[in-house]
Amino acid sequence: MAKESGELTVAYNKEAKAEYDILETYEAGIVLEGPEVKALRNRQTVSFKDSFVRIQDGEAWLYNLYIAPYRYATIKPPDPLRTRKLLLHKREILRLMGKVKEKGYTLIPLRVYFKKGKVKVEVALARGKKAHDRREELRQRDLERQLRRELKEGKIKL
Repeated sequence: MAKESGELTVAYNKEAKAEYDILETYEAGIVLEGPEVKALRNRQTVSFKDSFVRIQDGEAWLYNLYIAPYRYATIKPPDPLRTRKLLLHKREILRLMGKVKEKGYTLIPLRVYFKKGKVKVEVALARGKKAHDRREELRQRDLERQLRRELKEGKIKL
């Protein structure tokens, strides 16, 4: 949560770094209805489970992002899992469209946040990790943790 830059993170996709190699990130605006913005301001539940971005007809669309309905809404709240339009520059959309057509690349949302009063979504161009990649990453993390522990205990001297 970087308050100095005027950003306030509402939700973060925790599984993204475990399941994907993040190659590039983009900041996108998102088209929301009033009750959805109020729900985000109230820090109500946001779930990234199975959410992804697809480019259709030259526009970016966010699928399956769950935003809990605002409980004090006076109008009928929109569907929590509805498809939402992302606001990106045309050149960014064309670049992403070319990259996604390559085998193995996908677009995923990383986080939802407020920046200068506007709701933004950080979108990542990513490649799915294979099971052996994840196992190797866990093995490396365990080794580093063990080395730090041994250094701290004084078993290893530099």
